[in-house]
Amino acid sequence: MNSLTLALEGAGKVLGAGLVFGAGLPVVYALAMRLLTIGATPADGDTAPHYTPLGRALAGLLILVVAGGVVLGLVLIVASGFGKAVSFENILPTIVDKK
Repeated sequence: MNSLTLALEGAGKVLGAGLVFGAGLPVVYALAMRLLTIGATPADGDTAPHYTPLGRALAGLLILVVAGGVVLGLVLIVASGFGKAVSFENILPTIVDKK
């Protein structure tokens, strides 16, 4: 019974990570594209919309979050390939030797 509990806990962690990295980042990217259109209006006779500074700033911030998530994921994969681990002890991720 104990092994079933441990298996379910592990599956829950994998599901959570999958939602954050698998579905969460595309949702944040889609939200960034949507925020880009805040207050955007097409000019007279022009087909391209004119974006507002607020929409651009918010979209840019969310794009940086997505890029950071991608870079963090790559760091985790590469570090484990070299036999290292990524530690979040000091809030910023650092590559350390496995214990």
